[in-house]
Amino acid sequence: MLKTGESYTAARGQVAQKRDRVQSARKRLAETNEIVSEAKMKEATGKKWDQWFAILDRWGARKKKHPEIARFLIEERGVDGWWAQSITVGYERARGMRLKYQQPDGTFSVTASKTVAVPLDTLFDAFVNARQRSRWLTDGKMSLRTSQPGYTARFNWEDGSTRVIVGFIDKGPSKSNVALAHERLADADEAETTKAMWKEQLASLKSFLES
Repeated sequence: MLKTGESYTAARGQVAQKRDRVQSARKRLAETNEIVSEAKMKEATGKKWDQWFAILDRWGARKKKHPEIARFLIEERGVDGWWAQSITVGYERARGMRLKYQQPDGTFSVTASKTVAVPLDTLFDAFVNARQRSRWLTDGKMSLRTSQPGYTARFNWEDGSTRVIVGFIDKGPSKSNVALAHERLADADEAETTKAMWKEQLASLKSFLES
């Protein structure tokens, strides 16, 4: 019985760790392409944006490629991998090396999020159920690729070349949050249009589910 109890406790611990990792990933998904505040940057890395920019300028980052800058921050400055990427992207934008929403591979990606007053399962179903999705997603179509119930879902967009990655967060019995990224967009203009579109579509989703 003791061993069974220990195994159960260990299994619960692994599930909790997995849940924490998934929630952390969702949070980071929501922050993709958004400028992190000075306070968050200072808290997470010990330095503000201008301090990191000065360090990278002295190192010669203007002449380096994205992977080189991120690797320098990780290996030489001890910055966590995700924060190293955030600093690198922020630096490249500030120095005119990268356009807004542009990714290291040259494509563009935008994000959007919305908190809705419905249970998590209801919000998740509104995305993965094609019939439900068609009732609020009126500007464009997407087809489900893969999903992890209550956590994430991946879609192909109707153009055949871009994709949508969606993360879900349970905020209580009658509240949940969705955060998505629309990736592989062609240019900055398409990114701006797509971001505006998702703002409208998520407002439509909220109206549909809360009515």
